[in-house]
Amino acid sequence: MASLGTALVTGASSGIGATYADRLAKRGYDLVLVARDRQRLEALAARLTAEAGVAVEVLTADLTERSDVRRVEDRIRADAAITLVVNNAGMVSPTPLIEADIDELETMIELNVVAAHRLAVAASQVFAKRGKGTIVNIASVVALIPEQFHGTYNATKAFILNLTQSLNVEAAPHGVRVQAVLPGLTRTEIFDRAGSSFDRFPPDRVMDVGDLVDAALAGLDQGETITVPSLPDTADWQVLTAARLALGPNLSRAKPAARYGVA
Repeated sequence: MASLGTALVTGASSGIGATYADRLAKRGYDLVLVARDRQRLEALAARLTAEAGVAVEVLTADLTERSDVRRVEDRIRADAAITLVVNNAGMVSPTPLIEADIDELETMIELNVVAAHRLAVAASQVFAKRGKGTIVNIASVVALIPEQFHGTYNATKAFILNLTQSLNVEAAPHGVRVQAVLPGLTRTEIFDRAGSSFDRFPPDRVMDVGDLVDAALAGLDQGETITVPSLPDTADWQVLTAARLALGPNLSRAKPAARYGVA
């Protein structure tokens, strides 16, 4: 059987990233695991090597630091074995936007946007030259419902969604697949780290992380560019997309709309 190559997974020490690492190892991918917590990465690497018999390397990096982002980017550009990048690392703020520390919000943007953008673009450039490769960007359903959650976090995930949609159009003719996964509430450590809890949500609204990743990979297998694991009917997404694209002819015109009364 042909080798699947190596998958590089960011935010791999826990939650969605660690679960992707587990599932990809069981599919036969070798792994490069990226996160800040070396001890947890090494424990995961040892387990996956023993269980799946794949090669697993730990790459410790803090992706809020641009020098560390560049190190991970360099690895993507230099390692011809890498065929899949899972752009998962992210953080959320526990504080309402109008009360939050703006420096902490900027750190969130560095991780959720700047690092994710740089690694996605680097991977797309390398994969396009090779004529194949896959990029999975972890966004969020809050990109679609910005009125219901933290403004800066929502905006970072809207960036990832838009980046994925545009990048997929540009990269697909070069053999590169780009997928955005839009989780809803998912039972991981992200809320604990933000000083909150899933206990305040109805249990039927919170998905198990294993189910989330299994559905996301099934969506990838099915050729989806946008995967919303909890959405029962893809026709709903298609209706939204059609309505958005129908705005196109009227989004840029020589004159303002008549309702504004501009002569």
